[in-house]
Amino acid sequence: MHTIQCQCGEVRAHLEGEGTHNHIVCYCTDCRAFAHFLGRGEQVLDAQGGTEIVQVSQARLRFVQGREHLAAVRLSDKGMVRWYAACCKTPLGNVMLDPKMAFIGLIHSALDKAHVGKDFGSVTAWMETQAALGEPKPVQKGVLPVVLRFMGMTLSARLSGSYKKSPLFNAEGRPVAQAEILTHEQLMHLKSL
Repeated sequence: MHTIQCQCGEVRAHLEGEGTHNHIVCYCTDCRAFAHFLGRGEQVLDAQGGTEIVQVSQARLRFVQGREHLAAVRLSDKGMVRWYAACCKTPLGNVMLDPKMAFIGLIHSALDKAHVGKDFGSVTAWMETQAALGEPKPVQKGVLPVVLRFMGMTLSARLSGSYKKSPLFNAEGRPVAQAEILTHEQLMHLKSL
């Protein structure tokens, strides 16, 4: 069981059981914009603007405290739902808007740093490296295994119906918190930081 918690401790959750996961670093400008939206760039991003993420099945996620502090933002009307703790602006994770795409990309700053390596192993993929800051750019690698594990997680959740057990979507398949949708101008500003 891996513990998840926001910086101030108001939001607490854990992952139940074991299962397929991806441990990646993503350098995309959207992940970077999310960190800047929360004013958490220094805590979330590495020196080249990457975000360390662990992707797991949403059905494993259990909130034990602070659900009322859950908030969400979407960087565009077609964008992912990016969850954070409103109490202290700690990024929690990213999910697709379709609840049947039943994974969550948990942001490292909400994970138990002392147990990340034991529970998820080391980073195995570096993605969207062309968007990394500075030179030389990190080498993109590990993408195909990430995609295959992601497809396996999604297919398994659909076949088993476990996608219906997500604590982030209600019975009608809508996010449990209304997501703020950024304007194009807001997004462009965040991407320029």
